[in-house]
Amino acid sequence: MNTPEDRPNPDDALARARAARKQMAAALDEDQEPDPDEPPGWQPIWTRPRKPKSEAAKKAELRKQRKRLQEATKRRLAAGNARRPRSRQSRIGNAAARRDARTLSRMRHSSAWLW
Repeated sequence: MNTPEDRPNPDDALARARAARKQMAAALDEDQEPDPDEPPGWQPIWTRPRKPKSEAAKKAELRKQRKRLQEATKRRLAAGNARRPRSRQSRIGNAAARRDARTLSRMRHSSAWLW
């Protein structure tokens, strides 16, 4: 627990801040741009100058993308063919239609007559 003697005096802190005011203002006023001859430090990726890709790199990337898409198409086609022939139950899409079909089927096979 802090005792009153341990806590800094707010008047002292205020005096120190007022004394450093000019120094802080000078630091904020100086230009923020680095010198052109100074090497740039770390920069986030969106502020780095972009290096254009060579034609060969572009074509290689497009080749890879085309191959990836073609393989995906083959997988999709194989997956579609694996589901055929579909069962009758999965052809009837929603549950209500399935219930109706079941009821009609029961009616067709029953001996009841609809008047």
